[in-house]
Amino acid sequence: MKKTLLKVWNENKGFILFIALMLIFRSAFADFNHVPTGSMKPTILEGDRIVVNKMAYDIRVPFTHISLYKRSDPKRGDIIIFDSKVSKKRLVKRVVGIPGDTIELKNNVLFINGEKLAYEDISSNSYTQDKSENLMGIEHFVRVKKYGSQLSTFAPVVVPEDSYLALGDNRDNSADSRVIGFVPRNEIVGRSKSVILSFNYDNYYLPRADRFFHTL
Repeated sequence: MKKTLLKVWNENKGFILFIALMLIFRSAFADFNHVPTGSMKPTILEGDRIVVNKMAYDIRVPFTHISLYKRSDPKRGDIIIFDSKVSKKRLVKRVVGIPGDTIELKNNVLFINGEKLAYEDISSNSYTQDKSENLMGIEHFVRVKKYGSQLSTFAPVVVPEDSYLALGDNRDNSADSRVIGFVPRNEIVGRSKSVILSFNYDNYYLPRADRFFHTL
């Protein structure tokens, strides 16, 4: 058995080392994440593959959540990727509240520390509206249902230490902090700022060329 393993190693050590280094790189430095749902529409679409910068906030031990060195903390407006223990899934959401913030949502209008955010209508159809939301200087698009939902309003909450309040841009169709609670700092694995590839699930998985290397 040992001789067989040694023979396999000697014959394939270059390939094995390459695979090992690639796995370490994807675990600790950068990776891509498949987005299967529309919870971040219109910013991120189903079928997008987003680039995940795993060194945005921490240098970690590969294959773990153990931080060796903290580089920075998430900021309002950041699109974060985190391993949610509550949902038992890897999720992609936008940071809305940082530690110490008081956050309130009234009919899909956000208030941060008592300040009402500014919105501008972009487009609409019979059921939804796309709006530009100014998140304390960070402008991005959100989608809301015209007649709201159970997720459209919540009372003021204070974001605790080492936690974040994260929402999907598709505000009435996202299982985010309104469902799973605050996001612990140690669950966050990285930040995304771009799409690398995209495939249209509604059109035979054909590539969406206009979304390749699209900035979020």
